[in-house]
Amino acid sequence: MTIKLGIPSKGRLMDKTFDWFAARGITLKQTGAEREYSGVVEGMEGIELVLLSASEIPRELAAGRIHLGVTGSDLVRDKLVGWDRKLGELAPMGFGHADLIIAVPKAWVDVDTLDDLDAAAAAFRARHGFRMRIATKYHHLVHEFLKAHGVADYQLVDSQGATEGTVKNLTAEAVADITSTGDTLRANHLKVLSGEPVHKSQATLFKSRTAPWLDEDRLVMSELKNKLELGD
Repeated sequence: MTIKLGIPSKGRLMDKTFDWFAARGITLKQTGAEREYSGVVEGMEGIELVLLSASEIPRELAAGRIHLGVTGSDLVRDKLVGWDRKLGELAPMGFGHADLIIAVPKAWVDVDTLDDLDAAAAAFRARHGFRMRIATKYHHLVHEFLKAHGVADYQLVDSQGATEGTVKNLTAEAVADITSTGDTLRANHLKVLSGEPVHKSQATLFKSRTAPWLDEDRLVMSELKNKLELGD
């Protein structure tokens, strides 16, 4: 058996992951054509590289089909209810930083905090007869965050495209989305609510608690942790 390591299959996350492992003496290489999604690991025996989309990696870890995986901490927490029973967080990797935030139209001059949002949501429902719509791809994280802060009278609507454009397109009144610079939000005349974000995300190395860990796998894992200086 070998340990299966899942990493993002393209883009900046893949490049940064390659760099992170290379700095620790392990070379990850994509083999074949760019779209073949195959690769090799050099510098250590017993590890198989699996290239997946970042959004697939939480599911594959939870199902035990891969042993280790690199993905955004936001994706793990949103896609896997009770994620820490299925996965262990081995190392934040220091790149892929982004905040999951809630943003409203700049024209809402009296809405700057979550308390303001709660009041605006109640007024919106009284005026229009239906709940304020918040467009997002992160239903679980946003729901739990708003529930914890006492915000009611809203509904989450699914956004699989450009979330920031939903307000302009009149399919939502507010948005909850990942942002790193805020440029796209400002371009769409949106402002971020003050206070802590819903979640501060970054690329993270996770370990599956459900994958089959044979004795030889545990030996490889121990060697890998030493090489990556992860400690116990």
